[in-house]
Amino acid sequence: MSSQDPLPKWASKPCVMGIDEAGRGPVLGPMVYGCLYCTRSYLKELSSLNFADSKTLKEEKREELFEGLKANESIGWAVDVIDPRELSSKMLNKVKINLNEISHDSAMGLVTKVLGMGVLLTEVYVDTVGDPEKYRIKLSEKFPNVKFVVAKKADSLYPVVSGASIVAKVTRDRVLRDWALEETAENMHRNFGSGYPGDPTTKCWLEDHKHSVFGFPTLVRFSWGTCTSYFKDIVEVSWESDKVDEDGATGGSGKKQLRLSNVGITTSKRKSEEIESNAKGRCKFFQARKLEQLTHF
Repeated sequence: MSSQDPLPKWASKPCVMGIDEAGRGPVLGPMVYGCLYCTRSYLKELSSLNFADSKTLKEEKREELFEGLKANESIGWAVDVIDPRELSSKMLNKVKINLNEISHDSAMGLVTKVLGMGVLLTEVYVDTVGDPEKYRIKLSEKFPNVKFVVAKKADSLYPVVSGASIVAKVTRDRVLRDWALEETAENMHRNFGSGYPGDPTTKCWLEDHKHSVFGFPTLVRFSWGTCTSYFKDIVEVSWESDKVDEDGATGGSGKKQLRLSNVGITTSKRKSEEIESNAKGRCKFFQARKLEQLTHF
């Protein structure tokens, strides 16, 4: 039963859920968080389904188990597919969000989703990201009515997490298999290997698909340190506005175009809303077009 199906009657009974991810390390493709849940009374039967850590299973076996759990009306599951562009933009944003925080948010999002569907979750088992105890406390504070067990290698310790591992891994594999490259450059191909930084095939694909101005295709997590070495010959971009800002800073008297209130700065001399630019030091591109910065639409 997927999250798209009607809620079954058993969901009103005390339920247990497992959470795991797939694709945390690769430089290519999405990271996927998956969950699997069932009633506490079904756990014994769940153990007999031969779920295991998805990394220890061959692709054919993972696919077989996934199709089996999809058809099993006593099991529910859901996924969160995090696009590589989202991963990169969050990690390189001005206010950076690291991979652990992204992972925590995704896991908590799945708990919120399943609870919101009306499932009576009483216990959740999670494969840890970071310190297990700190992670458990974070989850418990967010969901005080749910008992959390956070452990290293939880996907090999608890069948309900093993099932979640299969859900996440098969979903990621299928997303990569069906990935449509949006870019239209010549000689692009899909022979990108496993996507892990150490894979020779992946390295060759990155080398063949780098661009000195536009970087990599959107399949690539360009925030990964792996990408840095491919840009030794990158074209240097000089922004006129940067030079103007530097000149304005040395002059000492030029006011910045950006209102101080827009970046959360206050001043005791007068209201920040009253401090506006006299256009000195503005980029000529914006001056010529009489463009102003908008923060409210």
